[in-house]
Amino acid sequence: MAAILQTEKLCKSFGALTVAQNIDFRLQAGDRHALIGPNGAGKTTFVNMLTGVVRPSSGRILLGAEDVTRAPQAVRVKKGLGRTFQITSLFRSLPVLDNVALAVAERRGTAQGMWKAASAHKEVREESMELLSTLGLADDALARVSDLPYGKQRLVEIAIALGLKPKVLLLDEPAAGVPSEQTSRILGTLDRLPAEIAILIIEHDMDLVFRFARRITVLVQGEVLVEGTPEEIGRDRRVHQVYLGEQHHA
Repeated sequence: MAAILQTEKLCKSFGALTVAQNIDFRLQAGDRHALIGPNGAGKTTFVNMLTGVVRPSSGRILLGAEDVTRAPQAVRVKKGLGRTFQITSLFRSLPVLDNVALAVAERRGTAQGMWKAASAHKEVREESMELLSTLGLADDALARVSDLPYGKQRLVEIAIALGLKPKVLLLDEPAAGVPSEQTSRILGTLDRLPAEIAILIIEHDMDLVFRFARRITVLVQGEVLVEGTPEEIGRDRRVHQVYLGEQHHA
């Protein structure tokens, strides 16, 4: 099956410092994939290259059959690449519904001509409410984002990303800052996302990773150490030496 997102020999250097080296990576439609590794492994840099925040020093990024290595962030979003961030980037003073409606209106191409709140437009509002219902947030639609617990704010960010109808969804530490009792809600939300969306999570919560992912890539010092099923990664001595052992003792 053809990859929906692929990198070929992707490299990034900042002066003499190499933070990504010859990364070959593939995602297919419907994949549930996790990227793990110790701090400083280059995970965020890799995702920043995928999304266009950082330009690679060499190598290629393909979205479907199209080379998007030099494409701007907005172009990649329109072509189906969605992302959430390690730290939420929401309009905290606005209601939840308006946050999601802005993304839906932007995707529909109607945001520029709106004089009212995006959620005041019937079709945009209906689609936004459907998304919120899917994520269990319908009762919070009119609440200000700043009034929500942090775990729900993470879910709002996922709803915004889904409002752009991505083919690929990159989730940068979706459980970061979320109390452990709320992590299961995030996992349940990921389980309910449309099966055709390819999802890549970058995460330090190994319980979430091993419950969510069908394949795991381990990045160490900017290079792929190993990729495999959760069972294979859990048995790999190299992974325990450089990462899982560190997690166990943390």
